[in-house]
Amino acid sequence: MVVLFLMGLIMMIAMPYLGSVTDSQLKSASRRLAGRATYLYDEAMARKLVIRLVYDIDKDAYFVTMADPYAPQPAFYPDLSTAGRRVQLPDNVRIRDVSVEGVGTMGKGQISTQFYPQGFADGTVIHLIDRRQRVMTLKIDSLTGHVAIAMGDFGAANSNSLWINGAR
Repeated sequence: MVVLFLMGLIMMIAMPYLGSVTDSQLKSASRRLAGRATYLYDEAMARKLVIRLVYDIDKDAYFVTMADPYAPQPAFYPDLSTAGRRVQLPDNVRIRDVSVEGVGTMGKGQISTQFYPQGFADGTVIHLIDRRQRVMTLKIDSLTGHVAIAMGDFGAANSNSLWINGAR
């Protein structure tokens, strides 16, 4: 009886922490993607290249491609460096949709954000969602490259009024 009581007490204490594991994976995936976008914004200016952050929505992953500055026709090739490698989201986190300024919103396939050597990027809103249907919204500012993250579902159309200094 005492053992069952102690097991019940331990489970009661541990259950709130077990639920936050998936929540932390969603936040971690969001921060990791935001960090990658910020890095690529700076890298595009430093290397004087057009760099793409490609979102593979069907496979819940993202990766980096770079423009070949010497190609006669614009051509992008995979970035094989550590910063460009493919990132697979955790099993319980997926890309719901991505909206890119001038392109539109996609919920499947591939879409990309371009970072330009002149110091701007394609304005982008990314929605990550977990199995419990919690949504994180990431917004890449087209002029500054700053990535704002907010818990909740904020769309591209009304996002300007919801973001204040990178936070909601």
